[in-house]
Amino acid sequence: MFGKLRNVLKNTIEKISYIELRSDDIEKIENEIIFSLAEVDVAVEVAEFLVKKLKERIEGYKVKRGIDKKYIIKQFLRDILLELFEQAGCLDLLEKVKEKREGNNPLIILFVGPNGHGKTTTIAKVAKWFTKNGFSVVIAAADTYRAGAIEQLEIHAERIGVKLVKHNYGADPAAVAYDAVAYARKHKIDVVLIDTAGRLQSDINLMEEMKKIARVINPDLKIFVGDALTGNDALDQAIRFNEAIGIDGSILTKIDADVKGGAAISIIYATKKPIIFIGTGQGYDDLQIFDYKKFVSSLL
Repeated sequence: MFGKLRNVLKNTIEKISYIELRSDDIEKIENEIIFSLAEVDVAVEVAEFLVKKLKERIEGYKVKRGIDKKYIIKQFLRDILLELFEQAGCLDLLEKVKEKREGNNPLIILFVGPNGHGKTTTIAKVAKWFTKNGFSVVIAAADTYRAGAIEQLEIHAERIGVKLVKHNYGADPAAVAYDAVAYARKHKIDVVLIDTAGRLQSDINLMEEMKKIARVINPDLKIFVGDALTGNDALDQAIRFNEAIGIDGSILTKIDADVKGGAAISIIYATKKPIIFIGTGQGYDDLQIFDYKKFVSSLL
């Protein structure tokens, strides 16, 4: 009898003290949430996905009366974003190099991405980062189309103190990459970084060329270089490149020019693979390992 009484009292107190949240609570501010995410450059499709997850997560959740519902929703959104990044995993490039070195093979990394996203400069930064960590590097100038691309890489390679493998303009990019890998194996170089021509995701011929390079070289890693300023277009770019060759990780550039950074969420959503670095300036040392927990906190 007393047990039943305790249960009745407990249920009564709970009803008085707590309320259940419903997906209706999200619907009331759904447009506000989507607009807020879009303002920080999260693609609309991704924002809608996050709202859907919020509705699923919040349905029936009990909170104390008087607590601000928007605060609770914000905490749920934080958890969902963290889970999105955690599911993408992490990519330790230094461990990858060590694993390949044990088998007397270089780590081969193919860099891809649209025009003007800072891919060539990013490769120079990554090369510097590897050398600072005690590994030898060779760069392949496989962008044989853009005027000045080879000369730009030559200057970077000379400043950093690494070998550059190049052919003439108009040469087969896959052949340049192949020669760079052969040079690395012959000279016991630890890392091969392959630059490629920037291309729009809608350019069928250049996308096919990129697939050919990947087939010929069979790189250990294919890294997508995306611009933080692209906003909504980052989603489509990442999806198309991922469908073409399968992205293993990404680098987000020009973070120093953009305090929003929502493109990172769109890229993670599209590729399901980690963001490795962010570019924070023009210097060779302006490259930071991406901290997704810090990023989510600053975003919210």
